[in-house]
Amino acid sequence: MKKFLFAICLVLTISQARENPFFPAEGEEALTVTTNEKSDIERLKSASIELPKQARVLQKVTIEFKNLDGSVETKSIDIDRAVDWHLPLFISQNYTSSQSVKHDSPALKSQRVKLASLDFITILSEQKSIMLDTNDAIIRDFLLTEPHRIVIDLKRDSSFKSFLKEYRQGIVKSIKIGNHDKYYRVVIELDGLYQYTRAKVAGGHIFELK
Repeated sequence: MKKFLFAICLVLTISQARENPFFPAEGEEALTVTTNEKSDIERLKSASIELPKQARVLQKVTIEFKNLDGSVETKSIDIDRAVDWHLPLFISQNYTSSQSVKHDSPALKSQRVKLASLDFITILSEQKSIMLDTNDAIIRDFLLTEPHRIVIDLKRDSSFKSFLKEYRQGIVKSIKIGNHDKYYRVVIELDGLYQYTRAKVAGGHIFELK
């Protein structure tokens, strides 16, 4: 009798069990993951990307990532903000202070630098502004390319030795000042592609790069 009852229980148990316990039951969703896959990919701390010299507005950021099942997807976020191509873009999953960019860093603070000085003109730079401290009027100014440079002719009837100076840092790569008949020419070579606006200010002229 006991054997008979045990046999009935065994039959009922088998009839309600899955045919294969390693496959999902009906209505359940299979997880397409290889659980024994070994990955030696280093965990992300931070990464950066340099922008090209002509970049001015960051429209969108798109990332590409791999899912658990090995499929690859992309996700984007709209930005539409002005950027400075001199500074890299960062992506990070590390919130420690040592990894963060400090916006009050001395390297990012505004600092006016004297680039050149003659008796009648002083040229200074501050971030993306170039200032001409002079009483001389500008006759004309224009852009030339290859290399990218601003050419400025100023009214003055004088004679002086030509000036040339090169710079290793900053938006200005070199400045040339040469004497011509009743005017002199200032050539400012830039470190990238820019447009500019010019304004007359107290004590001279200012060129804003963009």
